[in-house]
Amino acid sequence: MKTYSQKGSEIKREWWVVDASSQPLGKLAVIIADKLMGKSKVTYTPHIDNGDYVIVINAKKLVVTGDKMTKKKYYRHSGFPGGLTELKLEEVIEKNPAVAINAAVKGMLPKNKLADERLKRLRVFDGAEHAHAAQNPKEIK
Repeated sequence: MKTYSQKGSEIKREWWVVDASSQPLGKLAVIIADKLMGKSKVTYTPHIDNGDYVIVINAKKLVVTGDKMTKKKYYRHSGFPGGLTELKLEEVIEKNPAVAINAAVKGMLPKNKLADERLKRLRVFDGAEHAHAAQNPKEIK
């Protein structure tokens, strides 16, 4: 038997919907990263980006365990001296919950040339409505 290696022309992408209020942030990020990489497919090939599109709904109702809502912090720097800004998770969710979900999923993806393209296939929406109904997404349970 020979090892199967998928070609770029054989890629078939599907659309998936996941509810952010159903599971904690870490477990949600693992499921999303798995779908974005395509590891749940039989045709998974590490050097080919054969992952699917993932839609996250109810991002405002993001679930975390323990004291993470007040103790987990996100940092960014303006590039100027003293330009470090620190935000708690609850502040990030209040302003833009997509930042918290994107950061968690980005940490779960392998750090290689395919990571940016995979993250572009992640769509995050604050409420229960999304703009991709025409793609007939399947629900991840």
